[in-house]
This record gives sequence, C-alpha cells and structure tokens, in this order.
Amino acid sequence: MDGLCYGGDYNPEQWPEEVWHEDVALMREAGVTLVTVGVFSWARLEPSPGRFTFGRLDRVLDLLHAGGVKVALATPTASPPPWFGLAHPDALPVSGDGTRLSHGSRDTYCVCAPAYVAASVRIARALAERYREHPALAMWHVHNEYGTWCHCDHVAAAFRAWLRARHGSLDALNDAWTTAFWSQHYTDWEEITPPRATQYLPNPSQALDFRRFLSAAMLAHYRAQKAVLRELTPDVPVTTNFVFGGWVPVDNWEWAGEVDLVAIDHYPDDPEHAAEQTAFAADLARAWSGGRPWLLMEQAAGIVYTGTRMRSKRPGEIALHSLQHVARGSRGAMFFQWRASRGGSELWHGGMVPHAGPGGRIFREIRELGGVLPHLAEAARDAAVPADVAILWDPESWWAVESPGFPSSDVRYLDALHQAHRVLWRNGATTDFAHPSHDLSAYAMVLVPSLYLVSDAAARNLTAYVEQGGTLVVSFLSGVADEHARVRLGGYPGALRDLLGIWVEEFLPLAEPVPIRMDDGEDAAGGRGGHVVTGEIWSERVESRGATALARYEGGVLDGLPAVTRHAHGAGQAFYLSTRLDDDAYARVLSRAGLPAAPAPAGVELVRRVDGGTCWLFALNHTAAEQEIAATGTDLVTGATAGGLLRLPPGGFAVIRTTDGASRPVRRGHASAQGGETAGRRTEGATA
Repeated sequence: MDGLCYGGDYNPEQWPEEVWHEDVALMREAGVTLVTVGVFSWARLEPSPGRFTFGRLDRVLDLLHAGGVKVALATPTASPPPWFGLAHPDALPVSGDGTRLSHGSRDTYCVCAPAYVAASVRIARALAERYREHPALAMWHVHNEYGTWCHCDHVAAAFRAWLRARHGSLDALNDAWTTAFWSQHYTDWEEITPPRATQYLPNPSQALDFRRFLSAAMLAHYRAQKAVLRELTPDVPVTTNFVFGGWVPVDNWEWAGEVDLVAIDHYPDDPEHAAEQTAFAADLARAWSGGRPWLLMEQAAGIVYTGTRMRSKRPGEIALHSLQHVARGSRGAMFFQWRASRGGSELWHGGMVPHAGPGGRIFREIRELGGVLPHLAEAARDAAVPADVAILWDPESWWAVESPGFPSSDVRYLDALHQAHRVLWRNGATTDFAHPSHDLSAYAMVLVPSLYLVSDAAARNLTAYVEQGGTLVVSFLSGVADEHARVRLGGYPGALRDLLGIWVEEFLPLAEPVPIRMDDGEDAAGGRGGHVVTGEIWSERVESRGATALARYEGGVLDGLPAVTRHAHGAGQAFYLSTRLDDDAYARVLSRAGLPAAPAPAGVELVRRVDGGTCWLFALNHTAAEQEIAATGTDLVTGATAGGLLRLPPGGFAVIRTTDGASRPVRRGHASAQGGETAGRRTEGATA
C-alpha cells in the first residue's frame, strides 16, 4: 500500500446490506484506506461443514474496492461456529481444573485438536482460492489475538512430543525440572501431563516449559494457515495481531520472524497514564519487528471497555495516541471497530462510527485524523527511530517470576518493566527493547528489570557489553536462575555476581516500605549524607565485592548495608538496585549512570525518525497547557515553518521535517508569551 494504513475491523455481517453503502461513503469521508474483514464471520462463511457461502463477502469486497478501500482479509479461526463444537466436542478447550468449556463466546477451540487444525486450514484455503485475484486484497490477517490455553489430552500428547524434541531424553528432562523433589521423577513419557489442578504448588519448571510449548503450538497453527495462503497468494503479506497480557503465552520474539508485518492491538487501561502505556506498547512492537515498520492493528476509537468498566477517550486523544504509534514506527493507525455494535458481547466497545452516529465528536476526530495521516507518509514509511537506551524484555522471565511459589506475590515482572520504560519516557528518552541474546553494542545504556532467568550465553553477552564500555542498570531478582528456572548456587544474583561486584546471601521481601539514604556525591563510599527515599516490595542483604554503594538501607536489620551499587567493569559500569525505588529515585540513579536530562517540558513527547540526512521530529503535547520546544524546519501537519521555537497548543502536535538528521531537540522550558511559531493540530477541547 502507498501511504499509511488507516481504518479498522469492519464487520458487515452485523448489519443489513443497505448500511454497507453508508459505511463505504463514510469511510471515504474519513480517509479510510484499509479495513480488516471477516475476523468473526466463520458461521456465515461456512454455515455447515464444508459448505461455503461467499455471496455476502463477495459483495462487501466489491463495494470496498469500488470505494477505494483495501482489505486485510481475515481467516475467521478465532471463533468457530456452533456446529463445530457439536461435531467435535473433543476440540473444545479444557481448563486446568479439567472443565470442558462450551461454545458461547469466542476462542472456544484447542489448537492441538486435529479436527480444529483441519477445519482452520480448510477455510483458509477456501478463502484464498476465492479471493486470490480480488483487487481489494492487500493483506492476510490470520486468526485473531492468539492466546487460548487448553489442558486436554490432545494438548498432553503434543506437549510430550515437544518435550522430547526439547530435552531429548527423560534423564535430561528430570534434571531440568528437578523432579527429584516431591517424588516427581518420570520413568515414561506417558506419565507427563500439562500442569493441571493439583493439591499444592506445581513444578515451576514444568509450568515454564508448558508456556513455552503453548507458544509453539499456537505458532504451528498459524504456520499451517500461512502455508496455504503463501501457496495460493505468494505476493500477499501475511500477519496476525499480537495482543499483550498476562493470559497470553506467546513469545513475540519468536513469532515476529513468522509474520510479514508485525501487528499489535493496544488498549491502555489507565486513563491517567495512557500516553506512557501507548509509548511502551509501540516501542515493544518496534523491537519485535527488528526496527522495521510495523502496524497498530487495533485500538479504541472513543470508548475503551475492559469488561468491568467503560471509559471515554478524552478529546484529542484519538489523534495523540495514534501519532504516538506512528512516531515510534507504525505504518498507520487502525481501530476496533469501524461501527460500534448494537448487540453482542462487546456492544459497549466503541467504534469509529459510534452508537450516536457520525454527527458527533468521535467521528469528527476520526475524520480529522484521516486528513492528517496522508501528510505524514514521508516520515513514517522507512525512517528509523533511533534510540540510545534499551530495556531487556524476556517473556520467559516474566512467566517464571509470576509462577506459584515465588518468594513474594507482590513482585510483578511487568511492573518492573513498565517502571523502567516510564522513567525513561518521562525523561524524554526514546527506548528500544532488546532480548538478552541481542547485540547491545549500539546502546549507551541498557536497563535490566528483574531478568530472573539468565542463561550462560546471556550472562556472557551482558558482561561483554559492559566490558566494551556499556552502562548496565540491573534491578533485583536478575540472574538468579538458569533457563530451566533452577536457582544458581553460590549466592545471588547468580550469573551476574562478578559483573555487578556484589554478593547477596538472602532475600528479604518487604511488607512495608523501608527508608534508604541516597548519597549525592560522585561515587562516595557511604556515610550518612544525602537524602532519604523509600524502598518497596523487596530488599536484600548485599555485600560489596568491589562495588561502591550509592545508597544504603537505614534502620532495621539491613541498617548501613548497600541498597544501590555501582561497579566499574572493563571499560563500562554496572549498577544494581536491590529494592524497588520510586520513580524519582530511579531517575536519579539513571542520571548518575549517565542518562541525559529531559529535552522537553514534562508531558511533551519528542520522538525523532531519521532517514539519511532527513529528520522528522514528532512533537506531542500531552498537557493541558501550551508548551514551547526548540525546532527548526517545516511542519508536515500545517505546512508552517518553525524558525527555532515551536508552540504546541494543549493536546496539540506537530511533525517537523529538517535536513539536520543528527540534531537533537533542546529543552527550552515552559510556554512563553513572547515570540515563536504556533504549530500543531488539536481537536476542540483537547486536553491530556
């Protein structure tokens, strides 16, 4: 596609045919270029086994093509029709307690059930054979939000086969899972089942391997459909939409190599921190795509409904959140869904056309955003998003940290990950995410939040990064266990002890915050100077083995012992945080580690995209006040020239093109009443 993708999920099967013509007219008015069709249409497309009825879909695709709208055609396998569960009850998912779930929602399937795999491939082939030459077809959208768990006998058999391939022998598996504990030693592969409801704590290594297996099993289901689509339409890109949540056992690093375009769904759940959450999701998507363009496949247009409460996006946020994604690498902005449903399970989820129709604020903002995006295509197609800082992201550490039987249920891997990104975002740093195995040499600083599982290879990689001059900032519970979730002996933090220059004998989870005195001097050895902050959730008895204390516990059993340390190693340095600091204290540690000061006023987000000698500066004002930044160039949104000082109205934005690709914006403080070019767009009443 030329230009940016703009549109959303279109579900014409929910509406009478006369509404379709109004839909396409409104799409043209709004500047829609791409819609996803067919995600939940299996019951209409295949009303009985092997009998396909494509007449309605034919007319929909023809109508969209006539209106100039391209189609991401979905395989509808995320929601099997009622007849499928009746015909194949063994293909319905089984929960961990042995309950066979029934049809009545979506995702009622088992990806390991042969009947489900066969039916999925059959409808994917029928769709590809029917529409392989249709001029509206721009992309294949396989399934929807992979993440459904199952513990049935089909899964058990597939799990055992996967374990054989991974471990090779029962002896190796017994060693990896430490099955000598609680008499769990296996003597036959048939003895192994998925983790199911049991008397007490499950085996954490078994639980970790099961999540790895589920990711692989779902990927196999995706690959089976992709193979058919690639066979029949070799030039049409194939993707699926990644969804992020604790219920999703998907290793996105592995999956990203299987899609032609990384696509994500994102629904911020905290209205006060929606901008931070949006930047987090966009940076993750760019990391999964290896820095290549990706696509925001779903977001909420006006109403965000989480299943427990409903909130409305504030005026201007539809554009601001969309442009955050575009600034950080997305090839456009898509929504769920085009027209809000009048019934069904998600009838209170918003749409680009809301229940009230196209006459109000929501559709006006949708139309305005559709008018802005074409002007930004030059900045968003191939331009890179440079970042000097990276955060290590490892889904397997996430799964392991939040397994049952952990030392503290208050520890949440994503809390640590979000805090690291949030502090960087508030400090104006554009952030990459990286895997522990990646080459980190391009980054001046790498943050390591609670990387619980660290392989020998990953430990060597982190050590080499520091030895070659990098700065590593490691948070508690990192390096503690190997890739099988077995604790590394000899003292914590295990694989990272020598690199960090410390030795930890015991963990002391916290029920209440404790005071910590941070030293303000340059690498001072301690004392009672400085200021007091608090540590929460976690603490440790840290002994220096070469590291310098930058903060010490005050009072209690850890009085005077190191809480934050710095260790010079090779040409670089490694910091360690043995407790959870608040955001300000964390930012102070990062400043000591060399993070530059924020380049813009608080609440103003600046992201650069660079291609050769051309730089595009995305400036987004998330505050309710006018703000000023330093910028020189042409605003793609308004066509105005910024001559050194740019004013952003409340909730406003600008995209400045300059030929100085290496320059960085310089902070100019808050709004001034004198001088400067007013730029950017804002929807009436826009606030943050």
